[in-house]
Amino acid sequence: MTEINRDLISDVEQFYFREARMLDNREYQQWLRLVTTDVEYRVPVRYIPQPDPKKKETEAFLGVEQELSQGLEPDFRKENFFILSLRAMRAFKLNSWTDNPPARTRRFISNVEVLPSDQEGCYEAYSNTMIYFSRHQKENHTFTAQRKDLLRVEKGEFKIAKREVIIDWNVVTGPSLSIFY
Repeated sequence: MTEINRDLISDVEQFYFREARMLDNREYQQWLRLVTTDVEYRVPVRYIPQPDPKKKETEAFLGVEQELSQGLEPDFRKENFFILSLRAMRAFKLNSWTDNPPARTRRFISNVEVLPSDQEGCYEAYSNTMIYFSRHQKENHTFTAQRKDLLRVEKGEFKIAKREVIIDWNVVTGPSLSIFY
């Protein structure tokens, strides 16, 4: 297992900054090269759970995990490489009304934390993202979320092997969740 140090954290931050630039520039085909072919990409639904009296007076009582769909309920998105590829290619189709004209986005990545992973050649990485979304000169929205990633090192480069996006909104009021986080 590689030691977590400032150089590694800086490399992960640069990876995320490059990813944000690609997505904001609508370079979706290049972005697909940053994910593994066995990627798991998930955006769980967030809801307000009933308090669990068994967890009273523990941090689990307030834990975010209990607010997320856990496989029994549907997710906003649960995708693999094939579905992500279809979504990326859809943006280039003239009849894709949700992507044409394309939205203007600006991604801000912060609070990057890198941890060792149990999986060989991988790291767990947490980051926060804020995405400014503007479309049709009238729709302006700000999406904020935490991302939990599993980054795999392949041929000396980071690849996203798993991503869970925890949106801060409880009720989605934006026009679309079709953006890449």
